[in-house]
Amino acid sequence: MAAIYSGIHLKLKSPGTPWENKLKLARFAFISPQCLLPNKEQVLLDWTTHALTGFYNKKVEFSLSVLKGLWCYLDDLLHSKKLRSLLSQGKNITLKLNVKQALLDRLQESVCDGPEPSVSLSTLLSVCKGILSSPTLSSILTTKYELLAELMAKLCCLACHKLQRRASAPPALTSKPGSESGPSQDEPMIVFEVLLQVLSCYLSVQRQQVNVHRVFTVVTNQLLQPMVLLRHLLTSAEPTPSLPSPRLRPQLSRDIRGKIDLILQLALFPTEQLSSYKEELVPVKVDSGKIGPGGAKGLAKPLKTILTKLGAIDYCEPHLHYSVKTNALSLLFKLCWDSYGKSGTGVNEEPRMLCFHFLTQLVPALDLDLGTASSVVPRPSDKTTQPESWSQALLTLETLLNQVLSSDIYNVAADRIRHGEVQLLFYRVLVQILFSHAQQSIPAWYRCLKVLLGLNHLILEPELDQLLSLAWVDSDCMDSRVQRARQLLVCNLLQTYTKLHQLPRLFTELVSVVCWPASDHLRPTLLTDEICTSIKTCLLDTSASQATEICALTLESINRYILPDLRSDASLKLLSHSQLLHAVLFSLKTLDNASPVPLVRQTTKLMGDMRQLVDTLLQQVTSESTQMDIDPGANDDQNTSRTKKSKHKSGQDTELYAQWKQKTIEAALLLRYTWVEVDALFHIHCSKYTSLESPQSPALSKTDDQELPSTLVLSRLKEFLSGEVLPDMFLPFPSKSSDSTTSGWLLKLLALQQFKKVLLDSHLLANPETAAILSTAAQFILSKEELLASLEKEQEADRETEKSVSPNSYPVAHWYLVTSSLPLIASYLSVGDEGCVADVVLSSLLSRRTKENTEWLPVLCGSQSISAISSQLLQSHFYVELPSLYSSTVKSLTQRIIRVLQMFPETNLPTKGSPSSQLDKASQALVNVETLVEVILRSSQSTEASIVLSHAQTQELLNLMNLTANLNPDGINAEDLTHLFLLLLFVLTSTTSPPEVTVGEPDNRENDTLFMGKLLSLLTGLLEGSHFQSVLKQIHGSSILEAVVSSILTRSGKGGRSSTGDNGWVDLVKAVQGFIKSLVQCIIIRNSSVRLNLDQFTSYLASNKIAGMQLEAISAQTDPNKSKVSVPESPELGTDIFSLQLLLASLTSFSKTMARCLGRSKPLDQTLSEMIRKTTAALGPIIETILKSQVVSQPASVLGQAFLVEVVTVMLQCDLSVVPVDPGEEPSSAHTPLYHSFCQQIFKEIHSAPRPKDFLLSSLRFLSAFYCMVKRNGGEEVNELFTRMLQTVFTLLAADWLSLSDLCGLEPAVEELLGHLLDGSTTGQFNLLLLLIREGLDSGKLGAGSYKEVLSAVMTTKLLSRCNLPQACSRALWLIAPQIISSMVFIVRSSSQDMTQAQALTVPTLTSMTSLLNQGKGLISSPHHVTLVLAALQLVPLERLAPPAYQSTFHAVHEALFAIISCHPQVLVSTAPSFLTVFYRLVASIMHEGRQKGDSDTGPDGEVYLQCSMLLERMYTHIAASAEVFTNFAPFIVSQYVTELQKVTLRPDVKLHLTEGIYQLMDLCIERDIKFLTAGLQPGVREVFNELYASYSHYHKAQRQGEDKYTAA
Repeated sequence: MAAIYSGIHLKLKSPGTPWENKLKLARFAFISPQCLLPNKEQVLLDWTTHALTGFYNKKVEFSLSVLKGLWCYLDDLLHSKKLRSLLSQGKNITLKLNVKQALLDRLQESVCDGPEPSVSLSTLLSVCKGILSSPTLSSILTTKYELLAELMAKLCCLACHKLQRRASAPPALTSKPGSESGPSQDEPMIVFEVLLQVLSCYLSVQRQQVNVHRVFTVVTNQLLQPMVLLRHLLTSAEPTPSLPSPRLRPQLSRDIRGKIDLILQLALFPTEQLSSYKEELVPVKVDSGKIGPGGAKGLAKPLKTILTKLGAIDYCEPHLHYSVKTNALSLLFKLCWDSYGKSGTGVNEEPRMLCFHFLTQLVPALDLDLGTASSVVPRPSDKTTQPESWSQALLTLETLLNQVLSSDIYNVAADRIRHGEVQLLFYRVLVQILFSHAQQSIPAWYRCLKVLLGLNHLILEPELDQLLSLAWVDSDCMDSRVQRARQLLVCNLLQTYTKLHQLPRLFTELVSVVCWPASDHLRPTLLTDEICTSIKTCLLDTSASQATEICALTLESINRYILPDLRSDASLKLLSHSQLLHAVLFSLKTLDNASPVPLVRQTTKLMGDMRQLVDTLLQQVTSESTQMDIDPGANDDQNTSRTKKSKHKSGQDTELYAQWKQKTIEAALLLRYTWVEVDALFHIHCSKYTSLESPQSPALSKTDDQELPSTLVLSRLKEFLSGEVLPDMFLPFPSKSSDSTTSGWLLKLLALQQFKKVLLDSHLLANPETAAILSTAAQFILSKEELLASLEKEQEADRETEKSVSPNSYPVAHWYLVTSSLPLIASYLSVGDEGCVADVVLSSLLSRRTKENTEWLPVLCGSQSISAISSQLLQSHFYVELPSLYSSTVKSLTQRIIRVLQMFPETNLPTKGSPSSQLDKASQALVNVETLVEVILRSSQSTEASIVLSHAQTQELLNLMNLTANLNPDGINAEDLTHLFLLLLFVLTSTTSPPEVTVGEPDNRENDTLFMGKLLSLLTGLLEGSHFQSVLKQIHGSSILEAVVSSILTRSGKGGRSSTGDNGWVDLVKAVQGFIKSLVQCIIIRNSSVRLNLDQFTSYLASNKIAGMQLEAISAQTDPNKSKVSVPESPELGTDIFSLQLLLASLTSFSKTMARCLGRSKPLDQTLSEMIRKTTAALGPIIETILKSQVVSQPASVLGQAFLVEVVTVMLQCDLSVVPVDPGEEPSSAHTPLYHSFCQQIFKEIHSAPRPKDFLLSSLRFLSAFYCMVKRNGGEEVNELFTRMLQTVFTLLAADWLSLSDLCGLEPAVEELLGHLLDGSTTGQFNLLLLLIREGLDSGKLGAGSYKEVLSAVMTTKLLSRCNLPQACSRALWLIAPQIISSMVFIVRSSSQDMTQAQALTVPTLTSMTSLLNQGKGLISSPHHVTLVLAALQLVPLERLAPPAYQSTFHAVHEALFAIISCHPQVLVSTAPSFLTVFYRLVASIMHEGRQKGDSDTGPDGEVYLQCSMLLERMYTHIAASAEVFTNFAPFIVSQYVTELQKVTLRPDVKLHLTEGIYQLMDLCIERDIKFLTAGLQPGVREVFNELYASYSHYHKAQRQGEDKYTAA
């Protein structure tokens, strides 16, 4: 051993040994257990570090490969498990001090952009990480504070270098996996991990430093610049290849920034430096008797030192310097407040004033020159210094001001009383800078003003006019972000002055700014939707007198500043005033009988002034118009001598005059309409208000003073409509001139208002001439020519921001006005007008555009289009209540169908007369009801179609049928319903598609199938009409049924289909069955010749020709040499398998409907039973023939097992339901052998192999019916069949090939089968079922992998709990229910631990337990089992689930809680904490999953979380309803909610439901609870709670108190 020791030691020290051999020997000595060196690890570390330092000190020389090997060897030593074990045992192992300098030098090489470093950066970082991971080894770095700071500075620079280099490098130059030349993919991550480790180590060392001045100096000189640069890059950099791991952004980056912030806070703002900051920042009071701090020890001007370092430009790229500096300034202010300002509470204002003075020094650092910094109140400088980036400067300024606002640094009262308003003056200077350098294209500029407004409205008060001008009236930037910030500022301004009760002061300045000289056509919209909403809200919180004062101020502004110079550019200003006045008057509180008399007088005077203003405007426009008409004619001689220049000038004057006239008329009519609406509202609600509509105050009309007030309104309306009052230039012609659209729309509104006044006067309605005048008014409002013209020229229009009706939006506004006023004017429309309305409705829907008109319309109609309005009208309820209009719509629709059918001239329609052309024959036949009936009856007896429809005709008919589907059958009168139904029936029976397929068109057969299905669905809907009896008076119901079945058979027998499983064909068969069901029910319920109609249709279906056709179809399928066999008795019918399926479907639907109608009366039951016997007698041989021929087993045959099972099931049900001919006769059936053989076949096939779901459902229904038949007949086979069916059900539910969704789909059928089995079952039979359930719930099967058997028992238990059981069986079930619940709880615990079984077994088990809890209300008395359920719910996994799985799990847990709180409230007294624990899991889960995630917030996944939040809202309501149990827990529930809410940012829709739910719990909290929450919550959580409580008090609590006011005690 000694030889080995001495040999290795000598070889390592020998200068003759090559370094490559030394390195190999050192590696062998470290890993070999045979090498026994005393203190081997220390010896090898010393040798390695000595070799490295010797190389860098030029004492030894070796190759670069050896150098790299030595560093890698050192890395391996530092990370070896043996070394870590020795260090953990306390063994003293150290590194030489000189290795730290070598490490720092190598890191410096990696930072510099030079030649490739000799050692890879990843190796150096790994060595550094290994040193820092042990306190013993890291002592070489931590013993000297400056050296550790240098290491951290270099690592910060390295991290910045990596971020900047990778971010700026092209994608092609970034390193890729497997690239040898590029750095390692893990290298950037290692940089940040090591940096975080060094930051933590440095932070602990910095805390141990006693000399804070030394720390300040080191940090400012070495660390401040790289730290703020790194923090900026981490905060603002987008994900780049240098950040390969997604964990870096949310986790590692946040940790690094947190460490940097803490280091800077402790170093730059320690408590010991407070006096230095005060000496530098706080001005010395002259009257204090002190010249300075009196020799206080500390740094001289620390803030200046910090700002000087930040202002240097040598530590980062020039383009980053300003951004880094500005971000650092906001960080410095936050750190200063956290260190010094938070202690400034109560009367101690010095810390807050210190932070304010700190702010005054930071703002100039943004290059916002505030003037002399030494003065207490800075003033704007005359210099033109501006920030390098206004956007960045304003963002930082916004952050600083927000911190001031949230920190409550600015105390208005204290600043005024004790500090001479120094803060107010500073902020005012800041506002002056913002206004003098207005940046209206930057959103942060508006937000800064918003924060200043929140600090104190007096800051902006002196420059209120500039604020309104720059931020509202003249802000012309249309960027969406700017518009949003602008609207928030304006809305906040309105709300602030509303709270101050100075809203008239604000509007005074506003109308003054609007009147300023400006290019009004360049100004943006004064009132956007958001601003209008804010004005409405503010006026509701404002006194009525102030609202009236605002209106008076607006009128005064018009009279003083606009009317005297109306011929200039003031028309747009007038329109802005009019819109403002309209918005205010439509938003203020109306007068009522409780309004004080002075207010009524003030309002009356306002209305009089407004009326006078309207008259003045109209008179001035009229006089100007007259003068313009006279001047050209008086100067004809002069006009001939004018030059081209003067002519051009005259043309410009004419254009300006036209624009002036248009805007003036719009303003006048808008004011007139506003006045009329408000005047009527005041007159209705306030008896003390006298309407100004009197003979002494004419407005738009001239009246006779002797007329009575009742006839005055009528005469005014008459003159208004006749054109005697208004000149022709005021009447709208939107289709000809685009300048009068708004005026025309307002005139129609005025006419409608006068129309309403006439309708309100009963005396006027008795006047003979009133109806004619109202009819004229209705025609004026309708404007049929304009409506039709606009419909023809309807075009797309983008949404505009101006609040006016443009030429593109006028048709939509006009149509909305017409449709919304139809209930008033419909009675006065002529037949032609009604037809016009119907044509517009149908034409607009038929010509619906892909992009709809969405241009702004006034509040009355919103963003709409003509087609959208027509769709809403057609589907509305009130439209049905206008019978004449609805009849016109139906007639118009019928005529359109006829026109489509007349497009093909070759018809075979019979006529009564001798028309000259075949087209006339078609027209006469389609219009005449009797002829239609004749054609339909003839078509059912022949295969010849009257009309062959082209593809274009079919598509047009489909579009018309889609419109017909929107009609309400009960609203169609008897005549229209008869014609429409027979016309559609004619289309079905007497039309066909062309036999050839045109190139480019879809397959006629598929198109024809869809067409027939849609047509049958439409006919089925019309059967529900209350006037359908009128159709049966024209044609027998049996004839309709025969015609429909015959026509479908004719079309289906033409072949061309590949499979009866096609979706189109399946839908058609279901449509035929639905039509037969509805019509047969209609015949039976309405007692419409029941026996005659049913007997005829039964005879048709059971006739020999039908039976022969069916048998031939079967033969054609079984004989491969025959593709089709013709039947002489029925040459018109096809004989393929499609016809066979259709006939079987018709027979089964007909039989099933008659069977369901049994029990109404004995004679009817006898009749129906007779018909049922005939149909089942016809079905029996066919089914037996099909089974014998084994059509089903052939792949080519697609009748399908499910279809045949359904047919046999209907036969069996009909046999069970028929009334025997002889009352004493024993019930029997001729098809009993068929049923027995069918049952045996189902037992063999139902679970032997994977089967379609429809087959399983049909089979289960058959088994239910078969068991009822066997039980009715009695016998020993009942018990055997019971056992066989139970085993079949358990085996089927345990089948491996059935998914969970398939099992859920089978539940109704299985429940029905169990219900029949247990109905009247014996105790022995029920015990057998319980035994099967107990065996299935054995938890040992989970470990054996047989969880499907457990699932089968679980689902059977759930279905069993829902069944109606005999009393003895029910008692037995609830005696054993606690044991079943215990077994299920254990299953939930076991399956929840295995994620593969959690969704497949846990959720169904929870559902079964919930069903037991629901059905066991009052039967499960022991609270222990409910407690077990709650304990199991706590184990259900809710994390890392896909949205569908999450929804099902969440819903299952919620329903279990709901069952407990609703069905077992007595248990909650002792289990409330467990209940709330489970509920809190749901709340925390949905708040985590429902947080904002970007694009994933929308779509189906977002809908999942929204539904879950709605469930939680419901549960909150039920918890609040159980106040006697949860009152004491309400504060804790609220605290849990706000604690979770503080962690995440919820989606608005999810937060809405959760907030509404938590409001219910806050209703249970008394004042003591609120104080407890306010005092006990953490600071951040407390702010969330305060915001929640404020919204609760403002919205929910006030609403609840209002509801309690009207609630009976």
